[in-house]
Amino acid sequence: MDGKKLEYKGPEALKEIERLTTEADIVQESILREILRSNCETEYLSKYMDKGAKDDVSVFKKRVPVITYEDIRPFIQRIANGEDSSLLTGHPVTEMLCSSGTSGGEPKMMPSIAEDLDRRTFLYNLIMPIINQYVRGLDEGKAMFLYFVKAEMSTPCGLPARAVLTSYYKSKHFKCRAYDVFSNYTSPDQVILCNDSNQSMYCQLLAGLVHRHQVLRLGAVFASALLRAISFLERNWASFCNDIRLGRLDPSITDPECRSAMSPVVSSPNPGLAEEIEEICGEQRHSWKGILCKLWPKAKYIEAVITGSMAQYIPALEYYSGGKLPLVCTMYASSECYFGVNLKPLSDPSDVAFTLMPNMCYFEFIPLGDNGTLVFDVAEEEEVPVDRLVDLVHVRRGCYYELVVTTFAGLNRYRIGDVLLVTGFHNKTPQFQFICRRNVLLSIDNDKTNEEDLHKSVSVAKKLLEPHNALLVEYTSYADTSRVPGHYVLYWELLMHHVSSSSSSLVENDNENKVLEECCIAVEEELDYIYRRCRTNDKSVGPLEIRVVKPGSFEALMDLFISQGGSINQYKTPRCIKSATALKLLDSNVVASFFSPRDPTWIP
Repeated sequence: MDGKKLEYKGPEALKEIERLTTEADIVQESILREILRSNCETEYLSKYMDKGAKDDVSVFKKRVPVITYEDIRPFIQRIANGEDSSLLTGHPVTEMLCSSGTSGGEPKMMPSIAEDLDRRTFLYNLIMPIINQYVRGLDEGKAMFLYFVKAEMSTPCGLPARAVLTSYYKSKHFKCRAYDVFSNYTSPDQVILCNDSNQSMYCQLLAGLVHRHQVLRLGAVFASALLRAISFLERNWASFCNDIRLGRLDPSITDPECRSAMSPVVSSPNPGLAEEIEEICGEQRHSWKGILCKLWPKAKYIEAVITGSMAQYIPALEYYSGGKLPLVCTMYASSECYFGVNLKPLSDPSDVAFTLMPNMCYFEFIPLGDNGTLVFDVAEEEEVPVDRLVDLVHVRRGCYYELVVTTFAGLNRYRIGDVLLVTGFHNKTPQFQFICRRNVLLSIDNDKTNEEDLHKSVSVAKKLLEPHNALLVEYTSYADTSRVPGHYVLYWELLMHHVSSSSSSLVENDNENKVLEECCIAVEEELDYIYRRCRTNDKSVGPLEIRVVKPGSFEALMDLFISQGGSINQYKTPRCIKSATALKLLDSNVVASFFSPRDPTWIP
């Protein structure tokens, strides 16, 4: 890393932020030269770089193409199969990180090297010094942060293949961290590292309740995970109270590491605390509005990712906090690389902007639009001329860009797929709002379903209708997060081949309507690995639902959009609906709804 120094904390961390952002251009060129010196002799980069110009930035910018995952996938797969890391990087690849994106239905694998953990730790160490400028006294209590690990795989050559957060929680950087008053968590590490998410959730919430009067911060990595925890609490609060009252852990918790770690947490009966919690939860039986502030009265804010697709959960978090707790989004990161931090953590969720740290990787940007208007997108398969790229310090306020990175682990001019808007600068370093993931239609948790994948899945499922003389005329979708966990909703308009038949005849027949349940599971079976994991293993996404609408519903939908200014000549049925008015129209025409009868197949 730049300066070879990692342990920036307190005032030193703030000084380092000022140095990096003031010298952004210098740091960026230094980072790129360092990457080139390390990786220039790899099989991939050596195709473009001259042997005598190991760190020639100008050669890199002229010759190295902008790529997507499909371009680099063969190299990554060869390393996963056992070939040398020097295909992509001058450092040994220590693991593969599974991205939330997919390729051919399987998770994208990103190469990772040991130093990447140092860079992630560097960014984590910046967070509390930033927040302490705005919120005082956080060293006087605990943080109830709900962290979880995901199921792991191994590549054919034995490299671990896992989620980036699982990698971090299982690393010495997390497990062997020095004691710090600002990382005083209610959850024991052994509980966080439990592979059984239900047992981990139970123990983490129980520990949080035991320490309810010491908790100053609440949170989870993603807003969706925190809402799942609240739902879990609503179902199990009586059991938690019983454990606290008796001073023991429920026998349903069988994981030995969890039982050992929780033993000191519930070491003695505490009927008084149990009665407090019982009274609060009992009073809230019909409405849990403001429950977070009642159970954890000293909490000062909620920390979670609330940007992008997670913004849909902001109203629910405000409901459960009674609108009394700020929602704090601290950092911007991905499996490919950690990018930056939010220097104004108490800003309104709609104003959250991230300052990219110039020492994380080499940043470049594809221009997408000027003057606050997203003018055009660049399709994933479209070649991007290298002379279009803009470097970090030359982006312009009010303009949209797609993020491109070059990393130490061997990603060269790699398109991340995030669309960003420049909102300002901190010193010489731009600040960005995260706008969206390119091409993502539906997302509840870590799942990211694009239009192509949805269309393929529906195309397979609709074949089940053919033996029943039914035809899928039109469809659209919606990510329903009104309940926890959220789930995908498909609106289907059907046409019956027989003149005497109607869509209602198909959905009203007990034997026939099982066909539509099978259509639900057929769609899910065709969706990608990450979606199926969320459904089957993580339980963070609920069963898919098909809502059958009356004939003519999609014509009415077209009329609605045209009445709002759309062109009849250019109208295409949107494959995902976000308009409340459009959803209301479709729901008013629903004749029946069906859910997946079982979990889709998922193999770690």
